[in-house]
Amino acid sequence: MKKWTILTALVLLFTGKSYAQQNETKMKNTEAKEHYTFILSDKVTRKKVHFKNRYGILLTGDLYSPASPVQNRGLAAIAISGPFGAVKEQSSGLYANQMAERGFIVLAFDPSYTGESGGEPRSVASPDINTEDFSAAVDFLGLQNHVDRSRIGIIGICGFGGFALNAAAIDKRVKAVATTSMYDMSRVMAKGYYDAVTPEQRTQLLEQLGEQRWKDAEKGTFQPGPRLNAEKLKGDEPQFVKDYFDYYRTPRGFHERSLNSAGSWNATNALSFMNMPLLTYIKEISPRPVLIIAGEKAHSRYFSEDAYKMAAEPKELMIIPDAVHVDLYDKTDIIPFDKLEAFFKENLK
Repeated sequence: MKKWTILTALVLLFTGKSYAQQNETKMKNTEAKEHYTFILSDKVTRKKVHFKNRYGILLTGDLYSPASPVQNRGLAAIAISGPFGAVKEQSSGLYANQMAERGFIVLAFDPSYTGESGGEPRSVASPDINTEDFSAAVDFLGLQNHVDRSRIGIIGICGFGGFALNAAAIDKRVKAVATTSMYDMSRVMAKGYYDAVTPEQRTQLLEQLGEQRWKDAEKGTFQPGPRLNAEKLKGDEPQFVKDYFDYYRTPRGFHERSLNSAGSWNATNALSFMNMPLLTYIKEISPRPVLIIAGEKAHSRYFSEDAYKMAAEPKELMIIPDAVHVDLYDKTDIIPFDKLEAFFKENLK
């Protein structure tokens, strides 16, 4: 990968100057707005729900159900979240809508500290807490009268693919797990894209983040990092940056609560990931099945391929021809929903 691309990606992930204060205020506003980036199927119902995770953070989700279920009790259920920095009104909701059409009860939720979910300070992520968010979603689904709690699976999109695999490893109630366009956030934050960060660069970055902590402590507030997607492109950006822009900054996928559309993570967000490898126990998902889906031309493809190598059987890697990373966010003619349906129907019996 070109040096410019690696360094720019690291800057976007870890550091940078604040964006305008009004944008920070805007992203902290969790007042509900009925704006979805996809059309709700007439075969599906959707309702807003709330549930707490093990840390007492109140999470907000949308529960999607078949409008005319074959049976009212004992249905299989799926929890979905992602991409990293997105909200439930974007890709995860679209997936939930599609899977509910296929007969599942599906919960798409905003992770802790983002979207309509609770948690202070805002705009932070955690390998532990975001993994716990999936287990809290399983808690919620298992308490629904029309759900068979022995038939619950999870789907993680992008960065939440790594959290989903980690959650499945620790939470034996998860009977099957699938990921699409997976990112290993702990790996990319600790080592950069393609593991290109040198020990010296890592040390420099940790020193910089330590200095930022002093500044935050002195001010009593958390400095936001740079906008995750610029309002305009210069034209010389890597293709994957242009792809992100095409989804998050255009009507195709823009949402005002999405950090990827209109905000940023806090400047010290990377700290919680840099010593916490998410996929350490991925083999412990077995004997429960893993399905990993990635685009052939996705810049992130290597994360999926490496996770597949690390996982134990039963496992499957599905590469979508010609697809880039964000194609698996919302392109319903490319996302293999028939495969996802077959996978979960087979494994959530």
